[in-house]
Amino acid sequence: MKPLILIILWLFILDASAQNKDRVLLSDLYQIKIAANVQFSPDGKWITYSVQAIVANEAKTGEYDYQRQWFLAGSNSSAAPRAITSQKENSSSVCWSGDSQQLFFTRVVKGKSQVFRLPLNGGEAVQLTDFQYGAERPVVSKDGKTLFFSASLSLAELEKDSVMNPRKESPLWNLEKPEVTANDIYTNSVKGNADGSLKEIRAYLQQNEKEKKAKVFNRLDFQDEAATNPELSFTQIFTLSLAHADAVPLPLTSGFYSYELIAVSPDNKSVLVNADLNPSVHPDRSIESAIYWLTTSGGKPELILSGIGQQFKATSISGDGNWMSFTQTPGKGVNIGKTFVYNFKSKKQFQVPLERNFNRATWNRESTQLYFTASSNGGNVLYNYKLGDHAVKRLSAFDSGITSFDINKTQLVYSQTNVSDPSEVFAADLLNKKTQRITSLNTGWLAGKKMSYPVKKTFTNDQGMEVEYWVMKPAGAAAGQKYPVMLEIHGGPAAMWGPGEPGMWHEFQYYTGLGYGVVYANPRGSGGYSEVFLRANVKDWGAGPMRDVIKALDLTIAEGWADPAKQFITGGSYAGYLTTWIIAHTDRFKAACAQRGVYDLTTFFGEGNAWRLVPEYFGGYPWEKEAGKLLRAESPFTYVDQIHTPLIIFHGETDLRTGVVQSEMLYKALKVLGRPVEYVRHPGGTHELTRSGNNRQRTDQMLRTMEFFERYKQ
Repeated sequence: MKPLILIILWLFILDASAQNKDRVLLSDLYQIKIAANVQFSPDGKWITYSVQAIVANEAKTGEYDYQRQWFLAGSNSSAAPRAITSQKENSSSVCWSGDSQQLFFTRVVKGKSQVFRLPLNGGEAVQLTDFQYGAERPVVSKDGKTLFFSASLSLAELEKDSVMNPRKESPLWNLEKPEVTANDIYTNSVKGNADGSLKEIRAYLQQNEKEKKAKVFNRLDFQDEAATNPELSFTQIFTLSLAHADAVPLPLTSGFYSYELIAVSPDNKSVLVNADLNPSVHPDRSIESAIYWLTTSGGKPELILSGIGQQFKATSISGDGNWMSFTQTPGKGVNIGKTFVYNFKSKKQFQVPLERNFNRATWNRESTQLYFTASSNGGNVLYNYKLGDHAVKRLSAFDSGITSFDINKTQLVYSQTNVSDPSEVFAADLLNKKTQRITSLNTGWLAGKKMSYPVKKTFTNDQGMEVEYWVMKPAGAAAGQKYPVMLEIHGGPAAMWGPGEPGMWHEFQYYTGLGYGVVYANPRGSGGYSEVFLRANVKDWGAGPMRDVIKALDLTIAEGWADPAKQFITGGSYAGYLTTWIIAHTDRFKAACAQRGVYDLTTFFGEGNAWRLVPEYFGGYPWEKEAGKLLRAESPFTYVDQIHTPLIIFHGETDLRTGVVQSEMLYKALKVLGRPVEYVRHPGGTHELTRSGNNRQRTDQMLRTMEFFERYKQ
């Protein structure tokens, strides 16, 4: 048979195979498994990693729960990985003993996270802590003698704890309760009486607060993700001797501020921590943090680095104990943190020459190179930095995402998302060559699926900046046909999308499987690029970013396959804002979907816990003349009467990051105006609804969006 005929026959077989494949379904969300937390044992012979699955709830039909399980694999073995914890246990925060013979992890017991020890040579896990405040993020000293962990205490608990606060001291900072001191609150031992003295009345009112009959707010940051919270809490570090079976946790830290444990020194004498710089400043108002050494035997913290108006945060320590990596970021404003390496002996520091926000960092075994990941150009990218020449080298592609990683002497191991697979674990050499896939978490169910693959494109916007965008044609798109197209916008506004961002993997494949093309861009103001690019939407949340995302859509339509008469738009959080801004300034879209968005910046200042975006991006507060004028001009709600596009609005019922009043105002105004609008609230849903929320609600939102768009597609 002639070669040309063979090629034609092969192409025909491939096309027939593709046509027989199924599209990615909504219910395929429940098949996706996500690997994370990869880690080598200290001797480099073993790898641990976690796998999150979504499984059917055994007690509630139609409900699906997240479950996490830990696995163990040999670093130089072809044997299949084996589970070391039960899926139902939902264990977290695994760490190794120094001799690589034991694993330590946390598991919830009676509502509190506690630490367990699991021997590698077999046997059941043994509970080590039964601490009243719980135990999180365990770390074991290099000599294996001491367990370090973190626990969170409320202000009231810290005030009354006889070990943590034996002298019953109060914070140095002002409680900000008008005309009332800490002593009035915490030393009041009288019995409550509503008709008694002032002290008795205060005791009575305090009892009402304890029994949840009243919430009294004096703090600035009183909004959590799902509920208002008048209580302050403080993360403290504790130690537990592993040499004695009857040992009890002992506090390593104290005071009315929080500590973040970064690492234990190689000589086991100190721990590296981040903490607030000024103990006299209320935690809600603190914008400065510093790096300290704490001796494991106790004593006053030793300050390493700090600066006025700056946040210093250590991120890792080298194996020889001579170096650390740290970030320095201004406490206010829209900025990219600068990353440095610091030598403890010489006190010299060198800036890592890469203008990105770094994620996890770790040193090679020789303490000569720093490996780290950074969100960049659409991917979560792995880099290394060499102390010898201070050069940065990129080790992975922009079109994939390294979600966790670790290194031993000769190997690199990482979990990764790709356009063809949401998550797997891989091993490679230290240059990320000779790659070997360790897991097959999703390969089985994906084998029969018809996929769409993003194509990266760029253009130069009106500020002379290069904007990257990606185009996904409908899965199995045929030449010469036109398809509806969906403009998807990311939130933040300093977030970043791309093929290496795992959060939208299923949604994009679902919509392209239904026959929609998908276009997404990183407009001005996105993260993953330069600081100039990040700041390009300061005082311009609407018009400038709109021009960027619309230009990406226009260029896509110009390719010829996207139907200009069937354009749709959607986005969540800041992207809910931008979606609404866009449909208030153009009628080109057949329908739109705004999710958990911000629509009126003046009310957002009051009801959202992300309110600091207002002064950071717009230079002031609603009551200030110029800032107030700008906030109204930049609010989509100001132009609500110009919205004629059919709109479906989503909001989680307990979303306090943006606040539900935002969507209520938008919906009510459009109803008064007689515009086509539908409003969906998800009970119990927070701002994280579409990422880590109730899985039935996640699919409900996606399905309702599709159904709404289908009404207007014809």
